[in-house]
Amino acid sequence: MEQVERINTVGEYNHYAGVDTLHPLVSVINFNEVPTIQHFRRYMGIYAVFLKNIKCGDITYGCQPYDYEDGTLVFISPGQVYGIDSKGAAIKPSGYALLFHPDLIAGTPLGKNMKDYSFFSYEVNEALHLSKKERKTIIDCLEKIAAEIEQNIDKHSKTLIVSNIELFLNYCMRFYDRQFITRSKINRDILVRFENLLNDYFKSGSAQTLGLPSVSYCAEELHLSPNYFGDLIKKETGNTALDYIQSKLINEAKERIFDASKSLNDIANELGFKYQQHFTRLFKQKTGITPNEYRNLN
Repeated sequence: MEQVERINTVGEYNHYAGVDTLHPLVSVINFNEVPTIQHFRRYMGIYAVFLKNIKCGDITYGCQPYDYEDGTLVFISPGQVYGIDSKGAAIKPSGYALLFHPDLIAGTPLGKNMKDYSFFSYEVNEALHLSKKERKTIIDCLEKIAAEIEQNIDKHSKTLIVSNIELFLNYCMRFYDRQFITRSKINRDILVRFENLLNDYFKSGSAQTLGLPSVSYCAEELHLSPNYFGDLIKKETGNTALDYIQSKLINEAKERIFDASKSLNDIANELGFKYQQHFTRLFKQKTGITPNEYRNLN
């Protein structure tokens, strides 16, 4: 069995890295100041962001030919397993880590809005690749957080630390938006594959046997995490992946409604609906009229 260590607190990760714990709920580690560590797979009970000095030759991080090569950011949320087992070999690390416990942000505006930072659910091969300028901004943010952690804890500490983490994450969101733009060609290729996937799904009869295609099903077929896939489709089309699937479904329905030999119940079943009334409800929601009214109009 592969070893999976549990890291439930910031202090436990600091102990693993061999650094002092200055604050029980948050830490910034400069790995360039850490002599050696042993890598292993870890169950993470805390948030972690790793800035790695990875060149785009390392396919694990999903680099594309037009990605920047001045650092890679990987985001881990509580409940994820992360890391590679170095089989006991000591390795000289480089880069930085930001670690914070969910309790640090509980009850704060950042805590309420963490779900907006969807990149915490991306796969490692969907990492963020930084330019030199972006890397400098990221390191500046990390150094500001580290400087605040080193202060004596007072009534302002939590507010200042959390607001600096929020600023850091907002920069990450901006840089991910830039990466979606610079990857526009590969994103369009994914969009074409998504369209073909839906075409095949409905034409092959998969909908009738497997039900309606879900966002997570499509993401898995395209070898992407659901959050990355959803964000990519939103950036490329302006619509959510679910909206895109439903629009495709409605277009399929319209074509089939023209076939007078098929009942609306037959069409609903072919498209993956268990009940005709669910089909009718979605069709009316998207078009403003019922399938029967649409059939009579045409």
